[in-house]
Amino acid sequence: MLTIYGRTNSVNVQKVLWCLAELAVPYTRIDAGLEHGKNTEPWYLALNPNGKVPLLRDGSFSLWESNSIVRYLAGKHGAGGLCPASLETRALAEAWMDWQLSTLIRPVSIVFQNLYRVRVAQRDMAAVERHVREANEAMNVLDAHLAAQPYIAGSTFTMGDIPGGAVAHRWLEITGIERPPLSAIGAWRARLAERAAFRAHVPLPLC
Repeated sequence: MLTIYGRTNSVNVQKVLWCLAELAVPYTRIDAGLEHGKNTEPWYLALNPNGKVPLLRDGSFSLWESNSIVRYLAGKHGAGGLCPASLETRALAEAWMDWQLSTLIRPVSIVFQNLYRVRVAQRDMAAVERHVREANEAMNVLDAHLAAQPYIAGSTFTMGDIPGGAVAHRWLEITGIERPPLSAIGAWRARLAERAAFRAHVPLPLC
């Protein structure tokens, strides 16, 4: 049996649960992280030395890092579909998955953490302002890419849409900040929202 450790309001856990739902793979989820604990216990750190969520256990195999888990699941259960058969299409999907980690997630997370996870008196509003600009710059890059095609890697939905789609949804749902129009991203999110797997695991309360 496949087991996922993580809480449902973690955007990184949402990626994995969305992927599992797309693939119709059965699994057990165990709450971990923040108030649920477990992720700092020795047994957990032996499996995931970073102490983060999610953590995947697939039989005797363990894997951490959400995008790596999505790649693993798509390759194992969705070869030729969620994991594209075309080497070029798969490479494009993976490039945007890497971009989500290298460019998009940091500014989005800094803004989110300050506005939703930190008490008002402790918020670093200068950091919020700075990273709103940075996140919007990244979102403009993604918006331009999606203006030319309906999905991250071309004409069909792939694993490449999952990491960026989850984070873009979060960015669009954060209140009290300014954003450019992002019309192509908005249309993309509407297409993603037609998918039952997205609806089940991504548009949840932010906290």
